[in-house]
Parts: sequence; structure tokens; C-alpha cells
Amino acid sequence: MYSRRKFIKVSTLAASTLAIPVKAADILTNEKRPPVVISTWDFGIPANKEAWRILSKGGRALDAVEAGVRIPEADLNNHSVGRAGYPDRDGIVTLDACIMDEFGNCGSVAALEDIDHPISVARLVMEKTPHVMLVGEGAKQFALEMGFKEQKLLTPESEKAWKEWLKTAKYNPVINVENQLYRPDKLPGNQYNHDTIGMLALDEKGNLSGACTTSGMAFKLHGRVGDSPIIGAGLYVDNEIGGATSTGVGEEVIRNVGSFLVVELMRNGYTPYEACREAVNRIIKKKPERAKSLQVGFLALNKKGEYGAYAIQKGFSYAVCTGENQEGLFASKSHY
Repeated sequence: MYSRRKFIKVSTLAASTLAIPVKAADILTNEKRPPVVISTWDFGIPANKEAWRILSKGGRALDAVEAGVRIPEADLNNHSVGRAGYPDRDGIVTLDACIMDEFGNCGSVAALEDIDHPISVARLVMEKTPHVMLVGEGAKQFALEMGFKEQKLLTPESEKAWKEWLKTAKYNPVINVENQLYRPDKLPGNQYNHDTIGMLALDEKGNLSGACTTSGMAFKLHGRVGDSPIIGAGLYVDNEIGGATSTGVGEEVIRNVGSFLVVELMRNGYTPYEACREAVNRIIKKKPERAKSLQVGFLALNKKGEYGAYAIQKGFSYAVCTGENQEGLFASKSHY
């Protein structure tokens, strides 16, 4: 019988045999520079600190972003990322994540159930298979084959919020609720929202990587996938130029291939801030009335270590960690 495990091994071997090898020296530079890590929202601060532990020792940006976003994935008080995320309308927690390195390699999982660190599964998709994305039951099967343990993701607090929502079953999200400590007892009535942690890092060798992970919209339709696991939408990295990530309503980011757009604008000479602003303005221009009631924000980091952000609405914050400041938190500029 030709098992899935054999397929993974054979496919990986074939890919390494047929592909033209890219030596690290082709991309890595010898010039040392101050590392930096940035991420979305205030829960990016502890995530950045974990990433900084790797960057400050000369570690690789890819290792840093994976380790960093695992922190909110495991935080039981965070109901927008990881194992404590709010479920869909059927009471099922599904997780999405993607990761991208300095060589242009990328991996992604979507609608993953019963596995608590989707970012690490996404990295294994990148490194152990010839694919970019695995979804649903296939993603779970792969994770189990890679040694992950199945566990219940729906926590008592998230289940309580879901049962409260079922009384009206209306989706009425609050913009920027992430800055209200993402707890249901802080919100009026039965209003809940979702969000993402997107992280970008530049290591001392001048190489970039990024990661993005979320539990998606609270009480979404079962099977809904937003921008977070989609390369080019929720995350994009080009080691020659920079990287970008997004937050907010994923459908609008997908429609505009937002993070790829931000990086391409930087390629054309825009600063990270200018590129994020232009990407937001394009969303607004297409749907000006709709944009007044939704939030989308972009965060970008270029090859020089410069960063910037911009959002449709006020309230989007982002965290920055450097050798000088481990707990930087900034309010993004916005259109409204």
C-alpha cells in the first residue's frame, strides 16, 4: 500500500532531486545589521519578546517568527488566535496559519481542527512536502503523521461565549475589539470579533521571514477561510524588498491580494507606511460605503529595517521589538 507517509518522503526526495539547488550564499548576506521584529496588536508584545530571544543570538528570522506566534497560539486568554479561539457557528474551532522564509518557500494550513499550533504544522508543510497548502481533514492527518497530538480546542470560556451567541445567532462584530483584551465579559451584549497575529522579522544577516496565524471570524460559517493562511493575502515576503502582513476582515484582503500589493509597492519605491496606506486606499476606493463599517490594516517591514502600518479605522495597534526597546506599541494611522 502506498501510504501518505511514503508519498511525503518520495515527494520531498523528488523535489530536492529535480529542483535547481539554491545555496544559502545566494541569498544570505555577510553584512550584519540590527535585527527587528514587528507584529500586529498588543498581544504582539509577548510574541515579539519570544522571537527576540532567537534574533538577539544571531538566529534565523524564520525560527524567530515561528516561535513568536506560538505564544498567542497557546494563550488561553486570546480568543482570536490558537487553541482558545472562538468556534464557528457549529461550535467547532478551526485554525489557519501560514509561514514564509527568505528563500520564497512557504507553507500553509487552513480549517485545521484539534491541533493547537497551526504555525508549526504550516512550517512542516513547507519543509516536508512539495505543497504549499493543506486544508481540513488532510491537514489534520498530516499533523498527526508529523507527531502532533490531537486535543480538544474548544475551551470552557469559548464554549460559553458560543452558547451565548446562539441565543440570537447574529454576527455583529466590534471593530478593534482586540484592544479590549479580547474577552467576552468586556464586550457589550453578545458582540464578538476575531483577529490575527501577523509577524515579520529581519535577522542580523539581513534576511526576512513572516508568519500569520488565527482562529478566524468568531461564529463564521463552518469551512470559512479568511486571508491569514493565503500567501499574498495575509502574508507575503520577498527577501529582496520586504514583507507585509494584514489584519481585519480577510475577505477584503483576499479580494485585493493585499500583502503582495504592499510588497510590490515597496518594490516601486514606496516606504512601508506609504505602501500600507495605498493598499488600504484601494480597498476603500472599490467599496467606499462598505469600508466605513469594517476594519483592515496592513503592517510592513522593508529590507532596511524600516516599518510602517496603516488601517481603515482608528484603533489598530502594532508591536515593535528592537535592541533598544523590547515593548514598543504604536497606534497605526488610519483613513477614518
